[in-house]
Amino acid sequence: MNILFMSNAFGQGIINLTGGGVKVVKNEVSYYIDSFNRYHPQDLINSYLFKPSNENIINFYKTQPGTFWFHFKVANLFEHDSLLLDVHYPLLDKITLYKFKRGALVDSSISGLSFPSSAKKYPYQNPIFNLNLPKKDTADYLLKVQTVYPIFLPLQVNSYSTLVKNYSLEDVLSAMYAGIIFALFLYNIFIYFTVRDSSYIYYVIYILFIGLTQITLFGYSLRFIWPSHPEFNRYAIILFPAIAGISYNGFARTFMNTREYTPRLHKLFDIFNLGYIIAVLLTFFGKFYFSYRLIDFNVSALAFFGLFVSVFIAKQGSRSAIFFLIAGIILIFCAILYAFRDFGLIPFNIFTSYLLYIGSAIQAILLSIALADRINVYRKEKEESQLYALKVARENEVLIKEQNIVLEQKVAIRTEELQQTNKQLSKTLGDLQDAQIQLVEAEKMASLGQLTAGIAHEINNPINFVKSNIKPLRLDINDIFEIVEDYNQLHNLKNGDIEKHLDEVYEKGQSLDVEFIKTEIQQLLKGIEEGAERTAEIVRGLKTFSRLDEAELKTANIHDGLESTLVLLRNSMPKYIKIEKKFCANGEIDCLPGKLNQVFMNILNNGMQAIAEKEQINEEEFITITTRDTKDNHIQISIKDTGKGMTEQVKHRIFEPFFTTKAVGEGTGLGMAIVFKIIEEHHGKIDIISEPGKGAEFIITLPRLHSIS
Repeated sequence: MNILFMSNAFGQGIINLTGGGVKVVKNEVSYYIDSFNRYHPQDLINSYLFKPSNENIINFYKTQPGTFWFHFKVANLFEHDSLLLDVHYPLLDKITLYKFKRGALVDSSISGLSFPSSAKKYPYQNPIFNLNLPKKDTADYLLKVQTVYPIFLPLQVNSYSTLVKNYSLEDVLSAMYAGIIFALFLYNIFIYFTVRDSSYIYYVIYILFIGLTQITLFGYSLRFIWPSHPEFNRYAIILFPAIAGISYNGFARTFMNTREYTPRLHKLFDIFNLGYIIAVLLTFFGKFYFSYRLIDFNVSALAFFGLFVSVFIAKQGSRSAIFFLIAGIILIFCAILYAFRDFGLIPFNIFTSYLLYIGSAIQAILLSIALADRINVYRKEKEESQLYALKVARENEVLIKEQNIVLEQKVAIRTEELQQTNKQLSKTLGDLQDAQIQLVEAEKMASLGQLTAGIAHEINNPINFVKSNIKPLRLDINDIFEIVEDYNQLHNLKNGDIEKHLDEVYEKGQSLDVEFIKTEIQQLLKGIEEGAERTAEIVRGLKTFSRLDEAELKTANIHDGLESTLVLLRNSMPKYIKIEKKFCANGEIDCLPGKLNQVFMNILNNGMQAIAEKEQINEEEFITITTRDTKDNHIQISIKDTGKGMTEQVKHRIFEPFFTTKAVGEGTGLGMAIVFKIIEEHHGKIDIISEPGKGAEFIITLPRLHSIS
């Protein structure tokens, strides 16, 4: 779309619209601030009060609320009449567009934050107006803006198709952001109930309300959550960031342990909490503008204060503070770029519009990773505590023996001390066993998460295939029905008209190509049938796999369990990995099917990861699954991969609880320990054949008939 500027008495140019979409930019819009709301639009259309805007994007961020008038002229050189003015900013209480022809008011429309979604003509969060400008026509427009918040006015003129395309993209990006925040919320609230660390509860409150803040500021709350209650939006814009800020303070304090590292700075966080409370109270007195500015200042000041505190604590060697510092720097960087966009220093586009989404999502993810890292820290501290307790016990034992020789009279006293120490060790051991149980449950939930991802992806593909065939099938059937209806009308015609009507029906049939429609219907029905059969196959596999909680021994087919596990892993398996199956055994054995499926899932996952971690991955890598019968009424299951293999040291430790070769935060170290425990329950055994660079083979041997103790 080309933009031509011609100066006139009012200081604004003519926007010539010739295609695509256009931002109304520097010197094309003039403005007037009517502080007392005295003027009618007819009074201003020929007024010289307007001043040209010198900003790339209209921005009255530092101006107090009032009535703002904007004047611009549009010339339509489109090939169609559908031109829409998109005021791409949702935080405007009331905005009215007036259209003038030859100085006379001919049309007006109203929109804004104060109106429910049902009262808006277009189903989007931003005010959108139809310019009602025929092609090759020119008109003057006045835009009246009334709001309690600072004004930021990125204006766009688009065709309807371009508008729908732009908003569809924005909706997808917003949905992705909301999905990330919601997933992190659910994951970390589960972790909180597992570890009972107060940092997690502050964090989940923070990410919930920072997510609500972002979607509210972008207008999605009024559009989807409370579309019939716009009055609540005024309070939500202040309340949500206030709750997010207070919970952020609590998280920063507990996560970085500021009370221990920086006791003086620890107390200063209360000042920001007080600022948030004052901002919320101001809204109940109708001071939304000052409340908004106070929230704005508080957020900026708190962000830099948090960085200062994290730098100070990070210098003392705190890993948590380092994570906090990195996350804060990324968020502030995105916020600065977003501010640059508001003031026209960088372009206004889809990327710069969603910088706050990007920054807050990255911050939330990094902080979630940091919290996960704390679990590993806790585990290391418990191991050190156990070693220290063992060392103390040995020292006490030596001390008791020495004093038995030297001072027999002190035996009773020392024995009592030793008993107290043993009680402490028993308590410590109990605590470690409780932690182990919690981590085992976490490993089960990881398997369940992988199962859920596989089901969602696998079922979604055939269902989408069926869904995509329904619409063309309906169209083809409607065409057939239309011809049948035309034939039915022959009964109502006179003899002289029948032949003519038959000719018309024949011509219609030729134009519709009935033979092609018949062929296409068969193909579409075949595609729907294939999609339904594929969905049924997945459900059968899920039914076979998802018996994780069965506690009774039963006869099951090992091959069915392997097949169902492969179906659920198909989504996460890279394309270069090929599965070779050599099922040579009679697969029926007495077992706990669900637990054996978990064994297969863990070993196959490790094989895939071992292949992915190779320095050089071939075009085709393999995982070979072989079953065979043995002479002593046992069955052997071999799972062999072409991964990076393992050293003798790793082989000897692989079944130890908490031992892992993965990076910190990426594994619990319980997967293979659970595998060993399940096989032990089945009175079986597992052997490993592996060398560095030559892959690994896990050989599981299980009895066919036995009783499980």
